[in-house]
Amino acid sequence: MKIKLKEVAQQLKAWSLYRLAKEMSLPQQTVYSWASGRTQPSYENMDRLCDILDCAVGDLFEAEPVQQKLF
Repeated sequence: MKIKLKEVAQQLKAWSLYRLAKEMSLPQQTVYSWASGRTQPSYENMDRLCDILDCAVGDLFEAEPVQQKLF
């Protein structure tokens, strides 16, 4: 699953990823890694993201298309 961190931060708070990293007191590289899909936030950091951005966990993830079964 891909995280929509950049879009959600911009939409809900008008923040850049840089600003989000500063608000979370995390290295900028960590937040950029999450946004690019190289790494995923821990459960603790996911909770912090939701608290800081005032959103639900589901708001941070892109829905992946459901593949149809071939019969």
